[in-house]
Amino acid sequence: MKTINFVASIVAALGAAINQASANENVEDIFKNNCASCHGAQLQGAMAGSLLDTQWITDGSDKALANAIKNGLLDRGMPAFGHALTEQTIRTLVVYIRETSYNADTAKLKTPTLNKQFKTNRHNVNTQEVLSTKGIIWALDFLPDGSLIYTLRQGELWHVDDKGNRTHIKNTPKVWHRGQGGMLDVLPDPDYQKNGWIYLSYSKKTGKDKAGRDIGITAIVRGKIKNGKWTEQQTLFEAPKHTHKNRGWHFGSRFTIDGEYLYFTNGDEGHQDDAQDLTTQNGKVHRIYKDGRIPKDNPFYNKKDSLKTIWTYGNRNPQGLVKHPKTNQIWSTEHGPRGGDELNLISKGVNYGWPKTTFGMNYDGSPITPHTDLPGMQLPVHQWTPSIAVAGMNFYTGSQFKHWQGDLFVGSLAKKQLHRIRFKGNQVIEDEIILKGLGRIRDVVTAPSGELFITVNDRNSNTSKIVALSAQK
Repeated sequence: MKTINFVASIVAALGAAINQASANENVEDIFKNNCASCHGAQLQGAMAGSLLDTQWITDGSDKALANAIKNGLLDRGMPAFGHALTEQTIRTLVVYIRETSYNADTAKLKTPTLNKQFKTNRHNVNTQEVLSTKGIIWALDFLPDGSLIYTLRQGELWHVDDKGNRTHIKNTPKVWHRGQGGMLDVLPDPDYQKNGWIYLSYSKKTGKDKAGRDIGITAIVRGKIKNGKWTEQQTLFEAPKHTHKNRGWHFGSRFTIDGEYLYFTNGDEGHQDDAQDLTTQNGKVHRIYKDGRIPKDNPFYNKKDSLKTIWTYGNRNPQGLVKHPKTNQIWSTEHGPRGGDELNLISKGVNYGWPKTTFGMNYDGSPITPHTDLPGMQLPVHQWTPSIAVAGMNFYTGSQFKHWQGDLFVGSLAKKQLHRIRFKGNQVIEDEIILKGLGRIRDVVTAPSGELFITVNDRNSNTSKIVALSAQK
């Protein structure tokens, strides 16, 4: 818990006025009605202490905070709320306190100026704009010759040579540019120099539902670029027709390749219970061969009625997927709801919990579940509350940033941040916000030069930049 005053004066103000909160009551109202008179409307402290600092009476964990709300700390003057608030509601209060504290803390960070130097814990960094364009750049990567390819969500694939000349690649698949959908991830084959394959994911309109509304899916294809055109396309994955119901949300669609296997993500498409249903593609990480065949050792290949491509399930909307350069482990970042973005180590057949477990709550502040952990479901290696809206990520293996070797860089949309994650084994020991405020960072890759390249989107102006981060010499 926070300062001694965190609990000391709640009793006087709230002891006789605790209200029974329904599952539909939003957390702002719950806090206002039961907590604000002591802790302040902005959690800044009043009769009781601030909830925005790091001074806690207990160990400061989510569990300790929930226990204090539920069972009280009578020796400090705080009553038990467990008889008046459900466990789901108590969980939303914990999320609300975390997100408000985080927002107050990160608001102090300075926004770097583009094309100027800024400092991090381990390096001084220069930024340089590489290019800007209309539209939302969803993904980027490099070809072996050092040239750059990127997707525009509106349905375009572009190539940029080493002199900065841009070519719009013609004849790419027609996309369903609706909501969060469009042209999404792009990934050159690790053996590109030998085979020339490039993998694309995109949202594809496939018909209408019973109400006459357009629906679609996440489609996975590969093809080649020849003379500025997309050729030799092969369809690698489209979900069975009876499962098609996406109305424009949670397409997932990130790739990574390990040997002959292609892993890709499919979000829950706004149908959260589908994530626990093995008969649908939704809320899953999938595994196929690079040519689209399905490996017979996939965990649910022989399970009746299950989708044979499923590798993991219980995933809400994974929009980061990458292979560790040394261990070959597959890692994913996953969008939570309001709170509870996750960093997961992706392992065969594992259930990651959504929506039965989550560290977040509904966007309207109402609870989803009281459970952050249940038997048979995997906890995330790391989680962000409030949600930073995690996106693309990349393990750094370049030559420029010698103190960042092996660190994981994660883009953030909502918070407009770039995070540097350091591991000890499979545990996160550092989470540094490298920069904040340049824009929505949807993808990050290591360039052949050793620079870090990020996409920076401005949703209001519908423009994007690609920005290079280099070490100060």
